[in-house]
This record gives sequence, C-alpha cells and structure tokens, in this order.
Amino acid sequence: MSALTSREIQLASRPVGWPVPENFRLTEVQLPELADGEILVRNLAMSVDPYMRGRMNDVKSYSAPFALDAALDGGAVGEVVASRSAERKEGDVVVHGLGWRDYAVLPATSSKKVDPSLAAPSAYLGALGMTGLTAYAGLTRVAAFKPGDTVFVSGAAGAVGSMVGQVAKALGAARVIGSAGSAEKVAHLLELGFDAAFNYHDGPAKQKLRGILGEGSGIDVYFDNVGGEQLEAAIAVMNPFGRIAMCGAISVYNSTEAPSAPRNLATAIGKQLTLRGFLVGAHQDLAGEFAQKMAGWLADGTVQADETVVEGLENAPQAFIELMRGANTGKMVVTLP
Repeated sequence: MSALTSREIQLASRPVGWPVPENFRLTEVQLPELADGEILVRNLAMSVDPYMRGRMNDVKSYSAPFALDAALDGGAVGEVVASRSAERKEGDVVVHGLGWRDYAVLPATSSKKVDPSLAAPSAYLGALGMTGLTAYAGLTRVAAFKPGDTVFVSGAAGAVGSMVGQVAKALGAARVIGSAGSAEKVAHLLELGFDAAFNYHDGPAKQKLRGILGEGSGIDVYFDNVGGEQLEAAIAVMNPFGRIAMCGAISVYNSTEAPSAPRNLATAIGKQLTLRGFLVGAHQDLAGEFAQKMAGWLADGTVQADETVVEGLENAPQAFIELMRGANTGKMVVTLP
C-alpha cells in the first residue's frame, strides 16, 4: 500500500443493541495532498473505548455521532511520515484523534508530540494518556478523594478502573474494593494491590459489598464505570457525605430497554451524597500534574499499566465488540503493524 492510500474502518450501519461485525466496513481510500500546516501520520496503535458505542447511535450527546459510510475516529498514536508544518518533523511520534485508519492527514496543531523513549507509544493512549487522566481527575477532583477514604471501583479490571484503584492506593486510600466480571480478573485486581474484589456475576453487588465491608462500615468514594445495579449497590453502602464520580455506564450502553436500576436514588438525599458526572476534557488543566505523578508511579512500580493488544486494523471492530463484552484486562489497544 502506498502512502497515497489508506485503509480505514467505516460505520456501515448503526448497531441496534449489541454491535456486530456487519456494522463495520474495511475499505481503502485516497489520501488528500498535504496542505500547509498539515502532517501525514502512520498510525502505530489505536484505542477502542466504551464511549464509542454511544457515538454509533444517531442521538445528540457530548460527542457528535459517527457518520454512516465514513471513517470512525478515536485516540491514536503514530509517527509523522510527512510534514508541511514547522511544528512537526518527520519521525516525531504524536497522539491525535484520527484512529481507525492506517494513515491520517490532520493539522499539526491537532496533534501532541510525545516521547517514545519514556514509554511505549501505546502507553500514551492508556496510563499516560486520556485513560490515566480520566482516572486521576475523576478520583481527585470529581470525587474529592482524601487519604483514608474507602473507595469502590466498578469495572475495576478495565482501562480506567484499574488505574483508579492503583492511584487511590498510591494516594493513601484506607481500602480499595473493585468489581470485575471473572474470577481471573478478581485475582488480578488483588495482584494490582486492591484490598478486596468480587465477581459481579456471583451474586447481587450489594450483598458482595456488605460482605466485604462488614457491619457498620461503608464506602466514601464510588468511581462508577458501570451504572445500573452496581450504582444502586454503591448508593446503598455509601457513608454519609459520600461522593460518586460518574464516568461511565457500560452496563446499559447496549441495552434496548430502560435500565431497572438504580431504584434507590432517594437514599442520596438522607445520606447527603454527591453524584457528579464528568468528562475528562473539562479537566485538561490537571494534565501536567497528572503526567508527572503517573510517570513516577510507573517508573517505581507503584502503578502497573495493563494492556490487551489486538493486532491489525482489520481486527479493530472485533476488538471493540470484545471490549463491550469485557474481554479486556486493562487498556484495549489495536496495533497497526
């Protein structure tokens, strides 16, 4: 394939319920000539993330819906192979937003240069990128975490959840509890330093949490990646003045019916809880502080950055489908050799 053409994954049809391979199309397109200020990037790795499921629906949200018969997009890291910008030179490694394709043409100002000598390029999509900043901002600012807090994280073996638990421990949490979808993931959370974890398939989350916490103990912070029954369970065991950072609700993303939970939101009144949704884009001012701390934690082993790697652009749709079913441990990354 010449640098004048590129393969890309297009949205062929909008999923109804769970996405299927037929919703995606692999095609080859002609690349435009570079204009002044633009760069050509050969993507090395791309991210698949749960929020992308919402963009596959034709509904108004915080991000514009993906267009039919057009390339999907999302976080990617790649090498500049041609440049018409003084800000970027050939060989630079950059993070940008045009994933789901082998090559991307974009304004140099829409990219961020990163240092591949400090970490593998894919780390800038995960622990050192949006994933890590989501965990850090959600925990420290949105949930107003304090040393000594007891923290519960749902979807704790996923990209963001695994970071939240480890960061909470690094910042002095008294106890960190995680939920995950298999015995293997539960065991892995304990290896990462979580104090306790449970498999949400093994019984009601509220019962599991109460069993772990013991009589008279509750949680101060809930980092919610799942919504639904686990949000209901967290509300039930929150301490007074507890804080909930609402990052995601993956349990309902593919549902065609209204969620059955939480049914106990009124409890938040008496407990004087704070439930706050957030988007990482509103917390970019923390990026410098976060990057410095995370680089140190990764270097000394305080934080372990897990990746589930799928090779090949043609396998990106299946990687996304498997992500939605919880097949990943840590960040799901598609490498583009």
